[in-house]
Amino acid sequence: MLTKSDLLKKYDIPAPRYTSYPTVPYWKNNPTTEEWLKSLESNLENPKSEISLYVHIPFCETLCTFCGCNTSITKNHNVEERYVDALLSEVDLYQKNIPILKSKQLRDLHLGGGTPTFLSEKNLERLISGILSNFKQSPNSEFSLEIDPRRTRLSQLELLYKYGFRRISLGIQDFDPHVQRLINRIQPFEITQSITNGARNLGYTSVNFDLIYGLPNQTSKSIQNTMIQTLSLMPDRIAFYSYAHVPWIKPSQRLFTEADLPGAEQKRELYELGRSILEDNGYIEIGMDHFALKHDKLTIAHKNKTLHRNFMGYSSHKTDIMLGIGTSAISETEDFFFQNIKLEVKYRQSLEKKELPNLRGHKLTDSDKLRKKLIIELMTNWEVEVPITLVEDLKNYLSTLEDDKLLIWDKNKLKVTEQGKPFLRIIGTAFDENFRESKKESSLFSKAI
Repeated sequence: MLTKSDLLKKYDIPAPRYTSYPTVPYWKNNPTTEEWLKSLESNLENPKSEISLYVHIPFCETLCTFCGCNTSITKNHNVEERYVDALLSEVDLYQKNIPILKSKQLRDLHLGGGTPTFLSEKNLERLISGILSNFKQSPNSEFSLEIDPRRTRLSQLELLYKYGFRRISLGIQDFDPHVQRLINRIQPFEITQSITNGARNLGYTSVNFDLIYGLPNQTSKSIQNTMIQTLSLMPDRIAFYSYAHVPWIKPSQRLFTEADLPGAEQKRELYELGRSILEDNGYIEIGMDHFALKHDKLTIAHKNKTLHRNFMGYSSHKTDIMLGIGTSAISETEDFFFQNIKLEVKYRQSLEKKELPNLRGHKLTDSDKLRKKLIIELMTNWEVEVPITLVEDLKNYLSTLEDDKLLIWDKNKLKVTEQGKPFLRIIGTAFDENFRESKKESSLFSKAI
């Protein structure tokens, strides 16, 4: 029987994170803007459908070298007003093309980035009031935003609270000053503590911390200290992500070398240490890299098997229609994915011409829809009931992982074992026709461990 070290070496290969299926590198059935609008309108005609709106704010004042997001680095805040103008123009363009949108309920509103609190209070209010004037708000609505504690004022959070925001997600990564220096993100604990306590005093009821393992020069001691400091604030949720090293996609990651990074075995030990500390203090592992306290909606959804996964990660409920606005934002219906132009200047130019800023998309085939459903089920429940027509193929593909006790079969139900949890992304590739046909192209994805 292989040791844990042997398993990590054997299966530490590139694999998708599966926040979507098909994953973006394999999109090929590119729809026209007209086809996308038709699909969106068709899905909106379902009387029970609700909108989940994602708004991308790409601006950051400084570059974090670990980051894989679509960002625009600038200290020039004069860019704010014209970008908010463009966002509201995009919303207005959707409303004019699909009048039924105005009658649909807004279930979720999430501000992501970049740094949403790069925007001033004035421009935040203009953006949110403009959005809410175009949608009906659901009685069960959930409004949330990502924040950089170094760039957030309580006056901004107070304003957003007035508009219904109750959940914040704080970028932390690691509290160790040496690690922070290497990733160009100097963020003393006191800053995080102040904004966390301030948000709770304002009335925010859900706080998430984003932590990362596998960063340059991270050690067991630095992870332990980061967890101790995190526990002193007891966020309701914790995303404990694996660092994705893809310098061929994100050149800023060349500012440190592979020699600075922990190897696969050490990296997994950092995760296991962090996980054990969190679980010893009341956190429940609800999915790949995600933890939540017992009272949290994610934990309840995980228990009730209603947990969902989309481009924003794990969600406590299924998103009917995801509408993404802003640079690089991705929209989703049952039939289509649709992504906006990434470059901010070209994004604005498209809207100035009264054109939706279409970069690319994908029209899902029947096979795509089935495999998407199965992958989501696997990623949210650690098990999945496989259609009989796929069982033989999947058993053959996964036979080595089964021999290594990483999964078991109960008739046609595939179950991930406790030992197999670190290899969830690898198990997910069994359902991924594109990945299997591409012969595991190493240039597309980060390593799975």
